Amino acid sequence: MSQSQQESSPDVSSADATQPDAKVFAYHNPAGGWGALKSVGKHLLHSRSPALNARSLFKLNQPDGFDCPGCAWGDPEHASSFEFCENGVKAVTWEATAKRVTRQFFARHSVSELKTWDDYRLEDQGRLVEPMRYNAETDHYEPIGWDAALDLIAAELKALPSPNDGIFYTSGKACNESAYVFQLLARFFGTNNLPDCSNMCHEASGSAMNAALGTGKGSVLLEDFEKAEAIFVFGQNPGTNHPRMLGVLREAAERGATIVTFNTLKERGLEKFADPQKPFEMLHNGSHRISSHYFRPKLGGDMAVVRGMAKALFARDAAGDDVLDHDFMAEHTAHLQAYRTRVEATDWATLEDQSGLTRDEMEQAAELYARSNATIACWAMGITQHEHSVATVREIINLLMLRGNMGKPGAGPSPVRGHSNVQGDRTMGIFEKPSKALLDALEARYARAMPQEFGVDSVAAVKAMRDAPGKVFIGLGGNFTRAISDSVVTEQAMANCRLTAFISTKLNRSHLVTGEQALILPCIGRTEIDANSAGKSQLITVEDSMSMVHGSAGINKPADKSLRSEIFILTGIAERLFANDELGNDGVDWASLREDYDVIREHIADVIPGFVDFNQRVRQPRGFWLPNSVASLEFATATGKAEFSDDALPQAVMHQRLAKRDGWLTLQTMRSHDQYNTTVYGYNDRYRGIEGGRQVIFLNRDDIARLGFEAGQWVDLVGESDDGVTRRVDGFKIVAYDTPQGCAAAYYPETNPLLPLDHKGVQSHTPASKSIAVRLEASTRLA
Repeated sequence: MSQSQQESSPDVSSADATQPDAKVFAYHNPAGGWGALKSVGKHLLHSRSPALNARSLFKLNQPDGFDCPGCAWGDPEHASSFEFCENGVKAVTWEATAKRVTRQFFARHSVSELKTWDDYRLEDQGRLVEPMRYNAETDHYEPIGWDAALDLIAAELKALPSPNDGIFYTSGKACNESAYVFQLLARFFGTNNLPDCSNMCHEASGSAMNAALGTGKGSVLLEDFEKAEAIFVFGQNPGTNHPRMLGVLREAAERGATIVTFNTLKERGLEKFADPQKPFEMLHNGSHRISSHYFRPKLGGDMAVVRGMAKALFARDAAGDDVLDHDFMAEHTAHLQAYRTRVEATDWATLEDQSGLTRDEMEQAAELYARSNATIACWAMGITQHEHSVATVREIINLLMLRGNMGKPGAGPSPVRGHSNVQGDRTMGIFEKPSKALLDALEARYARAMPQEFGVDSVAAVKAMRDAPGKVFIGLGGNFTRAISDSVVTEQAMANCRLTAFISTKLNRSHLVTGEQALILPCIGRTEIDANSAGKSQLITVEDSMSMVHGSAGINKPADKSLRSEIFILTGIAERLFANDELGNDGVDWASLREDYDVIREHIADVIPGFVDFNQRVRQPRGFWLPNSVASLEFATATGKAEFSDDALPQAVMHQRLAKRDGWLTLQTMRSHDQYNTTVYGYNDRYRGIEGGRQVIFLNRDDIARLGFEAGQWVDLVGESDDGVTRRVDGFKIVAYDTPQGCAAAYYPETNPLLPLDHKGVQSHTPASKSIAVRLEASTRLA
């Protein structure tokens, strides 16, 4: 067979539509270690191209290689030959598989049949290789040429009554160059409808930090972790979501730094870690402790925890203890007194009730913080996916300011982003609420009026498609219908579109939720050589969580000669869309952008602050750092200072509201260890003791007994339906787990149907995926 004809059998490594019964076991080993090495070997073999992928790993996160398509954790200054982790290996082998999804595959399997497959089985079929168009009459995807596909997109966009009927969605895997061209395409078209995956994860971080500090980015560099005396980790599971961080935390722990964790679940990666790159440790089955102290607040209780710490510090300050940095606060902050008044007026009973911790525990955490002269605060989606997430992030910023933990080595805020370039996409202008400065810069560069009206975020995009049919939805990567909340409502909304078009590397559920017309546009992946028409390899760039911008160049031959780059697809749409521009000349030579990505970077340097001499600087080893004003104690706020907030605690977090409703629980959705965002690499969650299945719900033993169930019993999960929508998912196995009473956990995207579209964060509009109201019913499924 030719390369394009190699196809995975639908029966190989696949699950039935009903997922298998998960085996539950007790996991006692550290994170990493032999389990990680075994997993690496398994995924190399599963890719059906183990030799090629093993070679690829030596170029992963290297100066002359490609950036990991997984997480956005920063690269070290002096890279070794093994700058990758277990889940990075999964991301690479998942993309660089030898399996192919051909036209013959789509001829054999209707869309209706494919809808019965689970997420793992869909993506495990392999790489998409040619453009496909949905035929509603046959219920099959059928081949379409590139010119015809791009002509169709341009024609449908032109036919829209308003540019605001176009929705341009971006995944965090898109590189800087693709993101810049995509936002340019949307804004030239006339809309700021640029929702992205940030809307569903760290939007609260950006909203809170912009208000408090004048920037939405963290100020911490990777080197700061080497200098911190204490690292406070909130709502984060690095062992699965960014495992390379474990090596950094381990080194900090080894040199004596205090690592304090606040997380509802005991995550193994934050307890102990065995580094697979340390031969002596591996041979002797050794490991190292990560967290020196581990506190477990109830879901949504982190704001009360941090306020309790602040209350303890203020009490000690009033007693004459030297625990606050008054000089820093006097010179660099505003609104301290309002915050102090709010904190001191909050009683301990309220803080204990909301947080789930005792006063003693919060005072202990405050003491650990007071001992440190340089503290980093890290957080992730355990903080950002609640109704009151913006207020919680601001509370963390308040805590840092109390002891002057900004603008000095080893200290500062560090929101740990998820997907590899989610931060870079926002820097490039992927945002439904663009700043005036960005729009002015675009207008100056292109001599063209830019749309001023704010666009839709991800949740608002679903509502727009639901309430006003006929939209055109273009997805630059990602799996939108599985990433967003309220799956049934979302899929119904997507089906209202006039056209859906997804630029993708692999088959996923969103391709099966078709509008009146639907296209799948397969593209070159991060691991592959992206060459122009003359055969010259192109360089792309990404920005990590620490604001380091560096280059990435694939090393593998593209999966099929029919594949095109993201830039090819986007510029092709633009050429057709603006061929007869009303201005007579749209001001952009789109072909030049496609032929040489250096030209795109010249455009970026003209428009985006911090990118002067972009092409020269990004070719330096490790790239360059985008300056952060917080690091130099400059704050772009109304007062010119870092601003304390005095937000009230929420009236009651979800578990307290549900306490009055007999039988209800607060559910958080989360990833398994064999998963990255919506991509499922397998059915195991090694660190939590799950093998061979995903439809499980983790419950406190007392809750299991109180609700009249037993561990191992099958239940159905029922969500809120006050708006008339029935929300339920069936067939979940109860797993007894060490989680606070009233707090449950299960995997997404399987449980996304339970999350109402309007259950979202105040200000951020991020789906409140860590606080979903559910109750259990005995399932008809037999164990």
